[in-house]
Amino acid sequence: MSTTMEPGREAEPQKLARMNELADLIEQYNHNYYTLDRPTISDKEYDALYDELVLLEQETGTVLPDSPTLRVGGDILKGFEPHRHRSRLWSLDKAQDAEDLLAWNARVIKAINDYNAKNPDEVPLPEPSYVIEQKFDGLTLNLTYEDGRLVQAATRGNGVVGEGILAQVKTIKSIPLKIPFDDGIIEVQGEGIMHLSVLEAYNRTAAEPLKNARNAAAGALRNQNPRITAERKLSAYFYNIGFADGVSFETHQAMLEFLRDNRFKVNPYATYWSTIEEVQAELERITEVRGSLDYLIDGAVIKLTDMRTREVLGYTDKFPRWAVAFKFEAEETTTVLESVSWEVGRTGKITPVARVEAVELAGVTVQNCTLNNIGDIERKNLKHALGARVFIRRSNDVIPEILGRADDEEGAEIIYPEICPSCGTALEQRGAHLFCNNKLGCRPQTIARITHFSSRDAMDIESFSIMTAEQLFDECGVRDPADLYALTYDNLIGLDRFGDKKARKLIEAIDKSKERELAAFLFALGIPNTGKATTKMLADHFGSLAAIRAATVDDLIGLPDVGGIVAESIFMYFRDPISADSIDRMLALGVKAEAEQALEVRTDSVFSGKTVVLTGTLTAMTRDEAARKLEALGAKISGSVSKKTDYVIAGESAGSKLTKARDLGVTVIEDENELLRLLGE
Repeated sequence: MSTTMEPGREAEPQKLARMNELADLIEQYNHNYYTLDRPTISDKEYDALYDELVLLEQETGTVLPDSPTLRVGGDILKGFEPHRHRSRLWSLDKAQDAEDLLAWNARVIKAINDYNAKNPDEVPLPEPSYVIEQKFDGLTLNLTYEDGRLVQAATRGNGVVGEGILAQVKTIKSIPLKIPFDDGIIEVQGEGIMHLSVLEAYNRTAAEPLKNARNAAAGALRNQNPRITAERKLSAYFYNIGFADGVSFETHQAMLEFLRDNRFKVNPYATYWSTIEEVQAELERITEVRGSLDYLIDGAVIKLTDMRTREVLGYTDKFPRWAVAFKFEAEETTTVLESVSWEVGRTGKITPVARVEAVELAGVTVQNCTLNNIGDIERKNLKHALGARVFIRRSNDVIPEILGRADDEEGAEIIYPEICPSCGTALEQRGAHLFCNNKLGCRPQTIARITHFSSRDAMDIESFSIMTAEQLFDECGVRDPADLYALTYDNLIGLDRFGDKKARKLIEAIDKSKERELAAFLFALGIPNTGKATTKMLADHFGSLAAIRAATVDDLIGLPDVGGIVAESIFMYFRDPISADSIDRMLALGVKAEAEQALEVRTDSVFSGKTVVLTGTLTAMTRDEAARKLEALGAKISGSVSKKTDYVIAGESAGSKLTKARDLGVTVIEDENELLRLLGE
């Protein structure tokens, strides 16, 4: 077959026919190369076909909707449009250990036996058989094909509504733009990933190396510039059909075969077992070999293979009853503790950071580890551990933690600093922590404090960054947040990288921040041991900055989330001369810090008078928006979980608060669709 042609010689219909032919050929070669790992054409021949298609597109001014040339990424997008899935994407119940797995299996067997007993005239459900698949650590994808063409791709979102990322997904060459099944609509679910070998190759030449494969994939797919997605050379595995017109399957095997027949990349690992004991043995084997894989997995998924049984067992409010995710334990290894450095935070707290001999752990190279404070060092018997081997653990994307010494061999001593590593001020020890009290002259804590003050959830000074804070500290003498409100256009216009437009924009943003409400102002101050929930509660309870400044420890103790330590922190902060002077100067320079007008609160909702804690990332709205809506329904928003908590609303990546809620038996709302229903939306 000829792969060249003279421009302008063919009539338009002939050119369009050739373009369709080329698109089909190139997609077939892509499928062979990226999905099957069986290239059937040389790079030179492939490039000639691709170049011919590009030339025809230029000549005709037409780009086919499923043209392979679209995979390079197009213009930068303005945002992500919400997409409602035709079929809900469910979360999975979790089994943390063998006991949890056996408990899930017992529920499955009971449900099957109950159904068979109650329906003696129907064909009985078979004895359970199982499939094990790897649980990929990437970003969930839901692809929609209409009459064989890819028309939408979306993130999982809250399971009901996700974000449309079609332009980004089209850059993944293993994902088919057209499929043989061309009679109706189907939704195909899978996971977008970055292979570890691809990550390593990318980082060898990257100006800014990527930290790990999971964030690299998720960040690329949620990047509004599809060209960046294309540069990451992502892949995707598919494992489920959530919605289909006129297609059904009797077994899991049949569904996977349908996916393969339609050119989807299906992971070669899917093992089938007849007993739960066999499943347990295979899970142990997967745990041992996970480190040899070229992609990240954080567990395995066990599903029943019979589709009719799945339909009968159905779903809880949150999970399918016929599947469970077996989560791997946090990975641990040993390495050498090489050194300990000391970093200064915005409150003046000095935090030790351990440098260890580089080691591979959970798919990433680890060199830095967490050491919370000198009390942590003492408790873990690390005082004389420099140069010695230590245990480290990494769980998901959390910074690795040093657990303790790996042997009894003593190393060199970790010397605790007596003066601030940045400004040289004598340090003060308070409990297990060291502090630098040089609030106005210690560069890193001042820069961190001003950056926090200007952040979105605080005073929301638009376009302000840590680089801006550093420049203002070094060149304008900004030593305190109050100094920001004394800045003028003339102070800025002479600075490096500050032209007329940027200088005016920053002055306008600072001036606009003067209108921020009291709760945001209190959060911006960075009062030790308080967060957004506590500062919002203070603003609502006292109603004015003056009342909060005048509050005694007795006035504060007993308020929601305020115990003795928090009450003392708030009281002492407002009596600190430096803090008091800063607040007075800001008020004199026009900062209002006024409480929001009281909401009209309902008393007839399910949340009326209830204490609610928000944790994790919500997709349908921000946590602040959710908190405001809950307060309008009469809820009291709290920042911590206790026996007094009535509800915990848990979004994606919820952590210790969710765990504590389950331990205490607190009602947890993890389904955002359910939350929206309760909010009346």
